[in-house]
Amino acid sequence: MSLEEAQEVLLIEEQGLAVVRQRLGREFLQAVELILDCPSRLIVTGIGKSGIIGQKIAATMNSTGTPAFFLHPVEAMHGDLGMVQTTDVVMAISYSGETAELNLLLSSLKRRCSAVIAMTGGVKSSLAAVADVVLDITVPREACRLGLAPTASTTATLALGDALAIVLMKRNNFQAADFRKNHPAGSLGARLQVRVDEVMLTGDAVPAVSNGGSVSAAVAELNRKNLGAVVVIGRTGRVDGIVTDGDVRRLIAAAVDFPSTPVRQVMTADPVTISNDKQAVDALSIMQHHEITVLPVSDEDGMLLGILHLHDLLGKGEFRFLL
Repeated sequence: MSLEEAQEVLLIEEQGLAVVRQRLGREFLQAVELILDCPSRLIVTGIGKSGIIGQKIAATMNSTGTPAFFLHPVEAMHGDLGMVQTTDVVMAISYSGETAELNLLLSSLKRRCSAVIAMTGGVKSSLAAVADVVLDITVPREACRLGLAPTASTTATLALGDALAIVLMKRNNFQAADFRKNHPAGSLGARLQVRVDEVMLTGDAVPAVSNGGSVSAAVAELNRKNLGAVVVIGRTGRVDGIVTDGDVRRLIAAAVDFPSTPVRQVMTADPVTISNDKQAVDALSIMQHHEITVLPVSDEDGMLLGILHLHDLLGKGEFRFLL
């Protein structure tokens, strides 16, 4: 019974996210442009559960290249309002749009800042009425069976804040090196400061086949090493090309006869590589730019030294926070 109830909660929250996703439109793009055009900072404000979510959104914005800070509505009315500049953009969060403490603050914020973005489920609320842009976070129902505790609505708010942060991150061309500068003390920051030769795979761990071999040999090596790609090398050990899982899938779709197809006919010739004396953050930037997860490592003569997989740089599950 408990498992069924837990599954029902997750289903309700998934449904809420799906509704918010389908509703995204012109208002979201307007909010992005307002924040991008802001020469100073994004101020995030809210109270209660909305305030907690707002703090996380502000932290994510700062982490990914959008200057932001959280302003508590009560503290703002007791002096912290002095931090607000005329060039700031405010994002106010309230599911009902009728939170008394927040709406009391908004009249002062409206006079002090350049624009107000409302994140609310009350699209006809007092908050929405004073906002320049309204982001609708209405969900069909809360996961709380009493319909009282914010659950699906706070999940939707958090997810929409993440969507804003990541879109802004891409528009600002925020790179892995920038992320590392903002996280010098974290485990991720430490990993990205090491040299490539400290984290690359070498020797038998490197998936490689001769350029005189067949696609069948490349597929067998793909299966053995399970890195998603195979480096194709010449007789001297130089990197000649690369074959990926995607290449193999396309061959299957085209009904290509593997045993009779030379690997050099299907490989990507002269693939992107990195030298072993570069930093891991440089490798991550290359992977980001080319949208790849595997990167051969070579010396100045193009000889294969090793290979890097995204997981070797970041650890499983962490790359999503960078993209």
